[in-house]
Amino acid sequence: MAIQQRIVGQARDLGGGFVVQRLLPSALRQAVGPFLFMDHFGPVTVQPDAGHDVRPHPHIGLATVTYLLDGAIMHRDSLGSEQEITPGAINWMTAGKGIVHSERRPQRLQSEAYVNHGFQLWAGLPDDFEEVDPEFAHTPASDIPVCEVQGAQVRVMVGDAFGMRSPVRTFSPTILLDLQLPAEGRLRLPALAPELALYPIDGDMRVDGESIQRHTLNVLALAQETELHAEQATRVLVVGGAPLGHRFISWNFVSSRKQRIVQAAAEWHGRQMAPVPGDDERIELPQALVPR
Repeated sequence: MAIQQRIVGQARDLGGGFVVQRLLPSALRQAVGPFLFMDHFGPVTVQPDAGHDVRPHPHIGLATVTYLLDGAIMHRDSLGSEQEITPGAINWMTAGKGIVHSERRPQRLQSEAYVNHGFQLWAGLPDDFEEVDPEFAHTPASDIPVCEVQGAQVRVMVGDAFGMRSPVRTFSPTILLDLQLPAEGRLRLPALAPELALYPIDGDMRVDGESIQRHTLNVLALAQETELHAEQATRVLVVGGAPLGHRFISWNFVSSRKQRIVQAAAEWHGRQMAPVPGDDERIELPQALVPR
C-alpha cells in the first residue's frame, strides 16, 4: 500500500464565517515531519463587510508558514514587520520564545470583493531552537525556484527537491512543494524526507496506482520513490520532513514542555507580550487557559 493514512479535514470557523479545513493535528496523527498544523482555506470570496480579519494573537515554539494560491493577506507582528502576502510567496514567521501577529484585509482591498485561497501551516521547532528570538522572513514568489520535471511544474517553496533549493531558512529538514500535473501527467516523486504527505487540491489522482481523493491529506507509507498520476490537471501540495517527536499544543502555543505553555498563557493573559504596533485589538486567552 502506498498510503499509510488518509486524513479528511475538519471544518473550523475562525470567526465571521471564515471556515477552514483543518488537516493537522488530527485524531490519526499529530504531525507530518515538523508540520503539526495545516489549514486549507478557500477559495472564498471575501466581501467588503466580511469579518475575516484575524486580530493580534500570540505564538511560541513554532514557525508559521503562509502560502497563498489566490488573494492577499496583510501580516503585521510585534517586531514591527508589515508585509502583504501575495500568491506564490512564502511568509515564514519564527515565533520562538514569543511573538504576536495579526492577519487582516489589505488596505487597498478595503472596498473590494476578492478571492482568498491558500494554506497556513505550523512547523514545530526542534528542542534546541524552541526559545530562539522571534523573526519574520518574506520570500517573494520570484525567488522561489521552479522548473519542469517530467511535464509537471514543480515549485520548491521550502527544502530541497529535484536539484533545487528554496532560499527559505528552516530549523530542521522540511519539505513544502507545489506540483502542477497536466491531464494524464505522471511524476516520479523521490523519497525526499522520512515523512511525506500529499494533498491534491483540484482533483483525485493515483499514487503507485492507488487512488487518493482531492482535499485529503495522504501520508505515504514508506520513504521511497513513488509515481504520481493525474487523470485530470491537478495541483498537489507535498508536505513533510524529519519528525520532531511529540509536542504539547494548546491554543496557539506549541512546546515540548507543558509548563512552558502554562507560562505563555499567563504572559498573554497578563498583557506581558509585546503588542503589534498600531493595532490595539487582541484575541483573548480561551477561558480554559486563564490562570486560576
